[in-house]
Amino acid sequence: MRVSVLGLGYVGCVSAACLARMGHEVIGVDVNQVKVDLVNEGRAPVVEERIGELIAEVVRAGALRATGDVREAIMGSEVSLVCVGTPSEPDGSLCTTYLERVTEQIGAAVAERGGRQTVVFRSTMLPGTCLDLLVPILEKYVGGTAGVDFGVAVNPEFLREGTSVRDFFDPPKTVIGELDPASGDVVAALYDGLPGEVFRVPVPTAEAIKYADNAFHGLKIGFANELGAVCRALGVDSHQVIDVFLADRKLNISPAYLRPGFAFGGSCLPKDLRGLVHAARRANVSVPILSHVLPSNSDHLQRAVELVERTGKRRVGLFGLSFKPGTDDLRESPLVELAERLFGKGYDLRIHDPNVSLSRLLGANREYIETRLPHLAQLLAESVDEVLDHAEVCVVGTSDPAVLSALPHGGSPVIVDLVRLPDAEARRTEPGYAGLAW
Repeated sequence: MRVSVLGLGYVGCVSAACLARMGHEVIGVDVNQVKVDLVNEGRAPVVEERIGELIAEVVRAGALRATGDVREAIMGSEVSLVCVGTPSEPDGSLCTTYLERVTEQIGAAVAERGGRQTVVFRSTMLPGTCLDLLVPILEKYVGGTAGVDFGVAVNPEFLREGTSVRDFFDPPKTVIGELDPASGDVVAALYDGLPGEVFRVPVPTAEAIKYADNAFHGLKIGFANELGAVCRALGVDSHQVIDVFLADRKLNISPAYLRPGFAFGGSCLPKDLRGLVHAARRANVSVPILSHVLPSNSDHLQRAVELVERTGKRRVGLFGLSFKPGTDDLRESPLVELAERLFGKGYDLRIHDPNVSLSRLLGANREYIETRLPHLAQLLAESVDEVLDHAEVCVVGTSDPAVLSALPHGGSPVIVDLVRLPDAEARRTEPGYAGLAW
């Protein structure tokens, strides 16, 4: 394919060289004439493993050249990869100045040339940037409709500086945010032959994935460093701790606990987080990430309260009470806390949990509800129907099949979904449905 790559920083330079190595005919574009001259001389404008010899090879073969003229590049290509920078503004917001400028230039050149051009945004940008800002610019300058007269896609990169050439040819995944299937087909063809799973998703999803990845990477580094600092203060070898931590592929390094849902609770996580943070404070070790996990969890629980408040209704049915499905354990259950907050605000509440019934509770759990939650014990309903008959709002905190099969459609009662119901996608188009984090 004939490809133009706009922006010859780390991402653009590596993308241009690697695409040329794959057999595409590539034109690199940059406003910096020094970068343009270096590429045309077969030299890399960035310091990166393998990039020097790769650029020398593809320039010598005639597969890559550079220019400072966007119009020239568009006239000589059918696919344009936009790799310009999106730095932070002083207030932390995204600077889109360079994106907007190059998008205007691309649009004007496409209008002049005619024919279908596929514009692929590889720059990191927040969800909504492409559809709300850049597509209108393209449509204005091209004088046509995105997805009809020209293609648009978002294709975030997952290249680590220092190993970016290796990462390009062996990517962890390829993400294609496609405005229309034809645009997605072009991007998929661009990377044909590379390993790894390909995800073709809506444009805003592709924009968000890059932020999800980088936020999690930062969180992991911060977590490991804070844990290391606490371990050092307590006289423990942090690397031994992390080696054992990493060996657990079932819960620790896995998809476990990474699905948006309701707040966490139970007899272990809150208690152990409090204990670790307390130990850090006693040792005068600052752990801002760890110390804010429980407040973050409480804020998430409050979002559920606010969803109920926004309905303007007073009769509430809560499905689920134990901290985890399949158990009757009520210790530090977020659903108990939710029930307490709703009850405290004067809501007329009924609760059903198939695993929590006064007639079946034994030992510590019975004592817990009788001594600490006697007011909630009076609100327990023995059946799903009893709750449904009462409720104007149903808060669903369990995935019990008997509950799910009984939930009505159509907006009455209002459904506040804390678990992401199996039919959540269909329900989202219905009146009276609210998902907690989706």
